[in-house]
Amino acid sequence: MQSYSSTPLLIAVDQEGGMVKRLKAETGFPETESAKDLGIHDDLVRTTLHAACTASILRTIGINYNLAPVVDLNIFKNNPVIGKINRSFSADPDLVIRHASTWIREHTKQNIISCLKHFPGHGSSQTDSHLGFTDISSTWKETELIPFKKLINLQNKNQIASVMLGHLFHNDFDTQYPTSLSKAVVNNLLRKQLGFKGVILTDDLQMKAITDKYGLEESVCLALAAGVDMIIVGNNLEYDPGFLKRVIPVIIQAVQEKRISENHILSAWKRIGRMKEQLIMEK
Repeated sequence: MQSYSSTPLLIAVDQEGGMVKRLKAETGFPETESAKDLGIHDDLVRTTLHAACTASILRTIGINYNLAPVVDLNIFKNNPVIGKINRSFSADPDLVIRHASTWIREHTKQNIISCLKHFPGHGSSQTDSHLGFTDISSTWKETELIPFKKLINLQNKNQIASVMLGHLFHNDFDTQYPTSLSKAVVNNLLRKQLGFKGVILTDDLQMKAITDKYGLEESVCLALAAGVDMIIVGNNLEYDPGFLKRVIPVIIQAVQEKRISENHILSAWKRIGRMKEQLIMEK
């Protein structure tokens, strides 16, 4: 596919390690360690080797974008989508920063883009956003922003990284929309307060936290109107072969009606282009 494209295609995968991996041992790929295991050992050499091996495999098979690392803090140990399945390095933000920055560095060496997730922090949630509405208003802590703040500074120094928004509701951030569809979160918190200049993408818009309230076309337009650069529609939670044909005209109409800023579309295109240029430069 890359040979037919004038600019690099972004070919992405969730390859965090542990329970969240698309390249599995039963299909011939090496076993992987979870973020929790790496955090418990707290051995940066071990994390370096694990991240380097992961990135090398991705590069070998033509994947250039890993939707990892998870930088959520392991605040609620029984969190069904983070703590219980070992996706967080630790509840300690400094430990998370050390291991996540090591992960990003090793991926950058192999010319693989990384992605910090799930902004502004999924570690304190008590429900799974894959399955329904997830309200963090009473559980979220300010410390959950610390890994994002520190690692964004690395990104702004040309480490290859992007930020994924979680489908999380917090009424102090936005009384109407979840974080992935919120202008207040995208533009005010992430862009202005944290100074993030790179690519912002949503988590999968087919997750129940979104689809229980919004249609796919509506959620795509709301995300873009909020300032998101890229959207994820995994098309595996609920297979929909015609979604692209339906969604693209809806986006065009929303731009024509000024519900989505044309300037934002151009800015998003430029940010994605700069990320792709980084891939070319690192060859």
